[in-house]
Amino acid sequence: MKFFVDTANLDQIKEAYDLGVLDGVTTNPSLMAKEGIKGKEKQYQHYVKICDLVQSDVSAEVISTDYEGMIKEGEELAALNPHIVVKVPCIADGIKAIKHFSNKGIKTNCTLVFSLGQALLAAKAGATYVSPFIGRLDDIGDDGIDLVAKIVATYRYYGYATEVLAASIRNVTHILQCVEVGADVATCPLDAIKGLLNHPLTDSGLAKFLADYKKVNG
Repeated sequence: MKFFVDTANLDQIKEAYDLGVLDGVTTNPSLMAKEGIKGKEKQYQHYVKICDLVQSDVSAEVISTDYEGMIKEGEELAALNPHIVVKVPCIADGIKAIKHFSNKGIKTNCTLVFSLGQALLAAKAGATYVSPFIGRLDDIGDDGIDLVAKIVATYRYYGYATEVLAASIRNVTHILQCVEVGADVATCPLDAIKGLLNHPLTDSGLAKFLADYKKVNG
């Protein structure tokens, strides 16, 4: 499974990259706002900085909700860097835009997916990635991981090339559940990825090794 970090923070992206496990980055307008990056030009410059840093897929989200606006904005984003993946909401005009981008060889990430039907339409339109939101479904009492499992099974059964990019991941448990159901990608906060390192037996074992070494070597 590939790991994407879900942030617009360059320091966090670099830390994830230096860890040696980073496969890409996802961003959205909320994450850009969190970093205080205002204005289209500055946001576009920031996307390029991220692409230059990771040299792999970087999802950049359109803010238009109509077909013509998505096409204009998506083509501008795609022209910034070959690693840009145009992130499009799963609405009717978004599906139409994904088909357009697919025909032009532009990678896409269909976001805000909350049902198998939405995921099916995104794959048929040629989306590169589809992003089911696990945490937000859990928040309303639904089962986000179950949706990921159903999408994975459907894509494999019908042979769709679209990758399942599990999003809205809140913790280590979510990541491990995504592994179990066969998600292609998990996009997570950096802390969740680093949390995979934690185990009390690792800590106690390392402490014992160091203590034993000190006994022998002083």
